[in-house]
Amino acid sequence: MTRRELLAAIPLVAVRAASHGPLRIGDDLQLFVDDYFIESMRGVSLVPQTPVSAGRVVEFDQPWEGNVSLYGTVFQDGAKYRMYYRGWSLPEYTNRGLLKPGEVVHPKNDGQTCYAESDDGIRWTKPELALKEFNGSTRNNVIWLGEGSHNFAPFLDTNPAAPASERYKAVGGSRQLYAWRSADGIRWELIRKEPILTDGAFDSLNVAFYDTRLQRYVAIYRDFRQGVRTLKRAESADFLQWSPGVWADYGGAPKEQLYTNATTPYFRAPQIYVAFPKRFVNWRTPPSGQPLSGISETVFMTSRDGVRWDRRFMEAFIRPGRDPRNWVHRTNMVMTGVVPTAPDEISIYVQRHYNFPSCHVERMTLRTDGFVAARAGYGGGELLTRPFIMEGHKMVLNYATSAAGSIRYEVLDENRRPHPGLGIEESPVIFGDEIERSIDVRPPARNERSRMAAHPVRVRFLLKDADLFSVRFV
Repeated sequence: MTRRELLAAIPLVAVRAASHGPLRIGDDLQLFVDDYFIESMRGVSLVPQTPVSAGRVVEFDQPWEGNVSLYGTVFQDGAKYRMYYRGWSLPEYTNRGLLKPGEVVHPKNDGQTCYAESDDGIRWTKPELALKEFNGSTRNNVIWLGEGSHNFAPFLDTNPAAPASERYKAVGGSRQLYAWRSADGIRWELIRKEPILTDGAFDSLNVAFYDTRLQRYVAIYRDFRQGVRTLKRAESADFLQWSPGVWADYGGAPKEQLYTNATTPYFRAPQIYVAFPKRFVNWRTPPSGQPLSGISETVFMTSRDGVRWDRRFMEAFIRPGRDPRNWVHRTNMVMTGVVPTAPDEISIYVQRHYNFPSCHVERMTLRTDGFVAARAGYGGGELLTRPFIMEGHKMVLNYATSAAGSIRYEVLDENRRPHPGLGIEESPVIFGDEIERSIDVRPPARNERSRMAAHPVRVRFLLKDADLFSVRFV
């Protein structure tokens, strides 16, 4: 039996009905985090990947930080990486019977926004900024005190019309959401005294960013709906006047307590919002004897508009793990932001050990684009894309196979027939593990090239013991 016959015996899963027109994707990177680019799959599954720990990178060990330091944001700003987080100590949250010899919980403080920076996203420092006084000294990395410091969430404003004085913006506030601006990301001021959003339960890490496709600011923030923590989305042209919040739609997914959202446009594919909500399992009692009930972990979801969310991956993205100090009520929270830390690596940052004096940030890594893999086992499988206009002549794959595995492909015309010279028989047998494998997909005949450029195509991938993470046409 041939491989084609074997595949024919595997049930075909139609992911979506035929569209009313071809996709126009240009050179946009296509991730396999949802079914936007997929028409059908046979023997292929979308498999979320597991982040790998790269160790502790920031310790919340200063008196102005402490055991309940939380709510962080990370972004790359040119050659510099910036991290913002809440420093806070509440000794009453710590079960002192669980402390190790010599461990000390810092005295209670009122909470403040702190800053760290890095040249590579791996090694972080806390600069002495001399901006805010704490216990009579300005030798600290505190950038904001008072209203908003509980959940201060900055972002780099990519709006080309933004003035230099507002190159950085932030949102914060526990009862209402306020807006800040900064010229350098260090010195901040309120834009106005009045809040920008009031229809939420803002005691969370709420986020805002500039969506370059919409040319609008977008806010994703928390509210309660029928007693369940969930999300809303609003947008604004000027960051001050906002549309009414729209409730998040998770399709048929079970209701869960999503304490935070950590939403960010993925920097290599900004048309896709990736989010890492903290799932709060509030009815469970921590096994470590903590004073508050509930345990937490991180899940993964995506959206293309901030309202309709794809929650097909219900399993935990980051589990508490074997460390008993991560089995507590508000830990394992991902900071907002995904950044490159090597040519083949992206990093996210996770708060660990909430309640304990060992509270810290852990860096976790994925391969570039490696949130989800379209995966086939040894028996093989196929993935058929939706019809699209191919504007480039090179196909760039991010993939990995086993030594015995492979990927092959064919380019189909609008009638689902292979373009001459681009059938499965002419396909190279692709094997290896590469972030960018560039393949020329021009038909050999020149007249066929113009025909292919003017009409929709589909690409059929045949995978054997292989993962496909992303594809781009350039």
